[in-house]
Amino acid sequence: MVKNTVQEERMRNYFIQATKEILRGEGLKVVSVRNIAERAGYSYATLYNYFGDVKELIFECINDFQEECEEFVEARTNKSERGISKIKDTIIAYANFFVQHPGIFELFYLEKPNDISKKQPTLDLIYNFLDRLTMEEWVYCIKNNIKKMDEAERMKSEIRFIIPGILLLYLNRRRPESYKQFSAELNSQLDYILHKE
Repeated sequence: MVKNTVQEERMRNYFIQATKEILRGEGLKVVSVRNIAERAGYSYATLYNYFGDVKELIFECINDFQEECEEFVEARTNKSERGISKIKDTIIAYANFFVQHPGIFELFYLEKPNDISKKQPTLDLIYNFLDRLTMEEWVYCIKNNIKKMDEAERMKSEIRFIIPGILLLYLNRRRPESYKQFSAELNSQLDYILHKE
């Protein structure tokens, strides 16, 4: 029984890894059962033994990409000062993850929801991701009277909308033109949001 479970998990992982490679390199538009199966080295019929459809597989990839992003953010913020400073560092690391992985940014923020999944949890997973990454620090700020609850909620809302916009303009329109300018603009916007009274 254990051998079958290990084998099943291994097969699922082959398909997940193949899908992630396609998403990273070529994007959602070229994801198909045949392309995934070919990349994984199996027949497309085999894929259906492990996944109901491609959208279920994409959901698994989104989870994996979010775990990668969390690890990336944690590695860059584990020595950050608690509170507002760590929130800012977390958001900068989050943005830098997408700068390094523009295909994942497109999957998260540019693809139509129905192309990713018809399930609300997938959309919620993406929409609430940055909030989840910063939640512990927002709680810390509120408990320590650094920010009030309504102030924190307003700031989170502004950040939730401004970060995808800045990334979209930089990744797809090269505005600003250099990474240095992008980084300066990101810092400036975060300072404005996080430090205004």
